[in-house]
Amino acid sequence: MSNPFHPELQGAARWLPRFNFGPRLTRMVQALQVRRGVPAPPVLDDVSIRDVMVSAPDGQQIRVRLYTPTSPSGAALLWIHGGGFIIGSPEQDQSGSIALARELKVTIAATTYRLAPRHSHPTAVEDCYTALRWLHDHAGELAIDRGRIAVGGNSAGGGLAAGLVLLAHDRGEVPVRFQLLIYPMLDDRTALRTDFDNKRLRMWHTGSNRFGWRSYLGQEPGSAQVSEYAAPGRRKDLSGLPPAWIGVGTCDLFHDEDVDYARRLNDAGVKCDLHVVDGAFHGFDLVQKAGVVKDFRRRYVDALRAGLGL
Repeated sequence: MSNPFHPELQGAARWLPRFNFGPRLTRMVQALQVRRGVPAPPVLDDVSIRDVMVSAPDGQQIRVRLYTPTSPSGAALLWIHGGGFIIGSPEQDQSGSIALARELKVTIAATTYRLAPRHSHPTAVEDCYTALRWLHDHAGELAIDRGRIAVGGNSAGGGLAAGLVLLAHDRGEVPVRFQLLIYPMLDDRTALRTDFDNKRLRMWHTGSNRFGWRSYLGQEPGSAQVSEYAAPGRRKDLSGLPPAWIGVGTCDLFHDEDVDYARRLNDAGVKCDLHVVDGAFHGFDLVQKAGVVKDFRRRYVDALRAGLGL
């Protein structure tokens, strides 16, 4: 079999470990995250960083890390981290949040959410909705224009972002200007497929995908009862949603579901720009020095700039 990966990514693909998340590894990673605690925000000259605690309807405190540039444009991005619904924190994307705040002068609100399997759907998307509602309600004191708030995320965070946009649209309480979906995890039914070659996948394999969805849904993926707010790929009517940008690689487990979602958004009259990177695996943008990664970032930064009217 010829090498399926982009030439600039072949080195990383060769050395990335291949493993699947399951109950034991998830417990270990979550325990390490709790033991490590919340890292103190760095002190920068041009971006102010602070943590805000927001109360969810059930009284749980949701931590939102705010990245505010010195001269804010008035636009904001609610950012949702990835991690298969089972691991992760806003700080894993901190360098990217700082870079966006600097380059676009947007306020980044990077939210936490309660993780599966301890907390199944709808907890995570409701936590994100709590953060979005707080951002909207406090827009005045944060120097944010309520009409220029975008929602974005990567991987499971991208799936949560898409689900959050559906939830916000249907409730009609908080307007969302734009959605930035980076290789989003959109459809639990992908976990039922048996035609994937795991040798072509990196970072997130079929076993991890099934476990992540089972943990998040609180049931086996593929059942008729799965909510479209949990798995946005199940949504039939996509009309009336805000414009979107979706980026994914051809060697990503989520490629097909992402391409299908972009097509159906456009078919529903929702402008969605789709960028597919040939030979890119899940999370490939961690290889920051690669030209293909720089191009990928430039494309989604430009899309966010245009989507927020900057």
